[in-house]
Amino acid sequence: MAANFWTSSHYRQLLDPEQVDVVHQLDKDRGITQEEFRLVKIHMSFHIWKLAQQVKVRQRVIATAITYFRRVYTKKSLTEYDPRIVAPTCLYLASKAEESTVQARLLVFYIKKMCCSDKRYLFEIKDILEMEMKLLEALDYYLIVYHPYRPLLQLLQDAGITDLTQFTWGLVNDTYKMDLILIHPPYMIALACIYIASVLKDKDTTAWFEELRVDMNVVKNIAMEILDFYETYKVDPQKGLPEDRINPIMNKLPSKM
Repeated sequence: MAANFWTSSHYRQLLDPEQVDVVHQLDKDRGITQEEFRLVKIHMSFHIWKLAQQVKVRQRVIATAITYFRRVYTKKSLTEYDPRIVAPTCLYLASKAEESTVQARLLVFYIKKMCCSDKRYLFEIKDILEMEMKLLEALDYYLIVYHPYRPLLQLLQDAGITDLTQFTWGLVNDTYKMDLILIHPPYMIALACIYIASVLKDKDTTAWFEELRVDMNVVKNIAMEILDFYETYKVDPQKGLPEDRINPIMNKLPSKM
């Protein structure tokens, strides 16, 4: 495990904003737009979260799985790498990387329980194990992911606003519905969530932010991106995207059935 973020493979793999949300030509040929690509990533991130609730893993495992999922699709197409099998495989791989291993057979069991009405989501153990090898290659075997959770708790303590822990933690969770973790250092995401919370909860953190000597333009831009996401997508935290919004897009993808 890398000693800190700045010497890690995660830091070296940070991308520019224009490098994410790029629709692969194979997906364009199927009529998938950039907006639909974003919706697929939101939908499958929610699918990972729902599956993770069933197998009872820590939030960190979920966050790592979603990071893997989003990282894969900066390199691979939805057409070649079916997101319906990539998602549970990312959770399987993340559970091992985060030393909270979930058996593949358990994932298969709960997928069948959750998605019995749509056979395109149903896979066998061998499918997950085969996809695992493809994902390792797609990820260049870089499995270390740093998350905003730890810096968030440290920063809240430093600012003396630990009463905002639950609210800001929820904001950080929601950032995984976006590609922020692929673009920004985790502590900057944490700061943006604290900035949003302090504004919404009327906490004066101006002097504290000044003492940090961070680029407030970047913090505010991340905060605006989070708020814009809420305004644009209005994702139900319990149900995800409505079926009539996501199914027509998923129908454009090839299926094993």
